[in-house]
Amino acid sequence: MTKQKLVLFYVLVTITVITSAFPQSPQRKDVPDKYKWNLADMYATTADWQADIKKVEGSINDFASYKGKLGENSQTLLNALNSYFGLLKTFYKAGTYAGNLSNEDVRLSENQALRQQLSSVGTKLGETAAFFEPEILAIPKEKIEKFFQEKPELSTYSMYIDNIQRLRPHTLTEAEEKILASFGLIAGNQNNVYSIFADGEKPNPKITLSDGKKVELSPAEYTRVRTVENREDRIKVFETFFNSYGDFKNTLGANLVGKVKKDWVYAKNRQYASSLEYALNGDNLPTTVYTTLIEQVNKSLPTLHRFLELKKRMLGVDELHYYDLYTSLVKKVDLAFTVEQGQQAILDALKPMKSEYLSTVKKSFDNRWIDFIPTEGKRSGAYSNGSAYDVHPYILMNWNDDYESLSTLAHELGHTMHSFYSNANQPFAKSDYATFVAEIASTINETLLNNYMVANVKSDEEKLFLLGSYLDLLRTTIFRQTSFAEFELEIHKRIEQGKPLTGDDLCNIYYDIVKKYYGHDAGYCVVDPYIQYEWSYIPHFLGYTYYVFQYSTSLIYATAFAEKIVNEGTPAVDNFYKILNGGGSKYAAELIKDAGIDPLSSEPFELTMKKMNKVMDEIEEILNK
Repeated sequence: MTKQKLVLFYVLVTITVITSAFPQSPQRKDVPDKYKWNLADMYATTADWQADIKKVEGSINDFASYKGKLGENSQTLLNALNSYFGLLKTFYKAGTYAGNLSNEDVRLSENQALRQQLSSVGTKLGETAAFFEPEILAIPKEKIEKFFQEKPELSTYSMYIDNIQRLRPHTLTEAEEKILASFGLIAGNQNNVYSIFADGEKPNPKITLSDGKKVELSPAEYTRVRTVENREDRIKVFETFFNSYGDFKNTLGANLVGKVKKDWVYAKNRQYASSLEYALNGDNLPTTVYTTLIEQVNKSLPTLHRFLELKKRMLGVDELHYYDLYTSLVKKVDLAFTVEQGQQAILDALKPMKSEYLSTVKKSFDNRWIDFIPTEGKRSGAYSNGSAYDVHPYILMNWNDDYESLSTLAHELGHTMHSFYSNANQPFAKSDYATFVAEIASTINETLLNNYMVANVKSDEEKLFLLGSYLDLLRTTIFRQTSFAEFELEIHKRIEQGKPLTGDDLCNIYYDIVKKYYGHDAGYCVVDPYIQYEWSYIPHFLGYTYYVFQYSTSLIYATAFAEKIVNEGTPAVDNFYKILNGGGSKYAAELIKDAGIDPLSSEPFELTMKKMNKVMDEIEEILNK
């Protein structure tokens, strides 16, 4: 848990959610306790919380006394690390309590005040700890190794220290670091400009649908109406929406190119060979993880093209177009579940896992780790928070008695099990797991749930709905996100090679990639010319660097693990526990390999495509009846 993660954490917990999607929801006091989480597992009263916050605040000055002394001897370094991570552990627990409590009803100012108090203490801790990592980095490697020999207890912090020490080749002099840090004032400028323009100042085109309804195509409204059944309406929606971005391709292009150049400036000055290497080094991922994804997904395009043929057949069109892709393959089926029915379905679906996994899931139900019911003022959405290390994870839900609620709960329970087992098996300093593995457990749960639901449907309509929804997930998450990743890699390469990059260049690069993926030239799906502007609608290219590929890898690895669990049974489950139990004890790619799948091999891709083809076989079997 680096200082950066600490800063991110206390910034996140101070965000006030001011919306609730359920204005007609019951009041919290009217909800039975069994549907509400029990925050008393962390603190019996807010007075106990205040005592812990005062403890943290009082210990910050004690921690500051280690400044300038970390390299003196092994005992001093150990004491300083114990002090720092002890502070973090208490602060994270306090943050979980304050965040959860305020999310019960975002309108209560007394709960929001806890977040503000937490933010103040977090700021002080972050500022005080600013010396810590640079000072550890300054300790010579030979001296660090000697300290580890003298004090075996330092092994608890081996990953934390290695994460700092391995950055030595990319760390500049103090003066150079200050200069580079000063550019932080403008580092996010392109993202801010894009957000202001795309979300605020860009004119939203207006259209009239076939039913006479007038629609203003904001990004949110486009997402809603792109699925309409009337095909002429879809044509109008897509063409009008993307051409409205095309009107500003040069301005938006210059802005994105500025961001890509910024990425290269930072990477180059930190002695990285590419922006990709710089971006992936945070989790110590080899760049081949990224390039293998693109290479293997390109090899798997025949499976996507089979999906497109199936979509064309199910929609009953002579020629499939890009604007048809978001139209549901099948009619939506209303699957209803009470909380209790949902819990039982999940327990049944997860039977391929170990009995202790199931008993832990059941414990989360019985011991009130989950807040289920949407109540007045409650934060919308869902999340799992495993930061209360010595307690247990918590899940926030807004249960709506539908399949989406069931699937969401299965997903969040995957995160909760990952956090629970990591916390139980690793010391606090090694319990935090990387983003690269974070979605694997959650997606395995979803996959096992889908398998169970498909096997226990009551009608072909239900089965088609579940299989069709799953296919759409695979298409959008694996193929679409990887096409984004390929585009991002290509435009960074252009800048790093000193080649010009204009709005027109961005359009051509993007258009060529999309046509390749969707088999435009082979007649699988017509990608109309205005789709060349779609890149300018994707905010991730401005807000993140080489991030979206992880959506694809997480689903691919999770699907492969789920297939192994279903087909191989106990040995595959035992292997998967190496990720659940592993936390941050090893780097992410090593954990995945230890669990039985080499991220650099073709195996996870082949297993995933086999699963996708199996789903299409099942759909075609129903259609052929």
